[in-house]
Amino acid sequence: MLRNQTETLKVSTLVSIGAHPETGRARRSMTDARAVELALNLKNTAVEVVHAGNPQNPALDYYSGMGLSTLKVLEQDEQQDAITTLASYFRDNMPDIVLTGMRAELGESSGMLPFFLAYQLQCPIVMGIAEILSVENGKARVLQALPRGQRRALSVSLPFVASVDLAAQEPRQSAYGRARQCQIVRQTMEEQSVDSEKMNWEESPAKAKAKRLKVVKAKSAADRFKAATAKSESSGGKVLQEQPVAEMAQAVFDLLLEEGVVH
Repeated sequence: MLRNQTETLKVSTLVSIGAHPETGRARRSMTDARAVELALNLKNTAVEVVHAGNPQNPALDYYSGMGLSTLKVLEQDEQQDAITTLASYFRDNMPDIVLTGMRAELGESSGMLPFFLAYQLQCPIVMGIAEILSVENGKARVLQALPRGQRRALSVSLPFVASVDLAAQEPRQSAYGRARQCQIVRQTMEEQSVDSEKMNWEESPAKAKAKRLKVVKAKSAADRFKAATAKSESSGGKVLQEQPVAEMAQAVFDLLLEEGVVH
């Protein structure tokens, strides 16, 4: 599966703190965990898992519980920019491959970190891979996930940065006992910078999206014209005429609430 050379392939996987979509509870990120799983399944490979943030975060146990012997944490405050911290670390410790998730589940979640990191390290980047097929002669063949289940094989020179898609193999279960055996290695980076953009954010709970209008499906142009010009059938409701404005407005507002247009 891997290159034939005797030297060990060095792979670093970046992990972030995820959030459960329903409860918001801290957990491992789904694509970051897939990146760890992909790295652990590679043979003749030295795997390093790196997190930039708080080493005391209990959500890191979800990663260490996957069977890691060590987990390196580049200590930084919440207002620090992770890209500066990671780029400073990898300039002196550049592996053959840097794996990341597609995007974070907290914060900005823009998915731009792999691009900025590859730019800082002056190396290629491949987005949305599902598998690493082989590594030999200084090049890797990777399988990129495309829409509708399609795949595309690409060749990329080492070293490179790659984000791992949800199409990759599902991560193994995390065990509490394994997490207790993992050693958290802390490291403080001298080169850090404040994320000035993040300091100006105002976070609030997301609101439910408005329901879309029903789309009429018609096979022919005549059917579409008939559907567009046909009068809508009334099902219930009431007609308000010559009533106080406040009562009519309240009736409209109640209807919008019932249909889920406003909350």
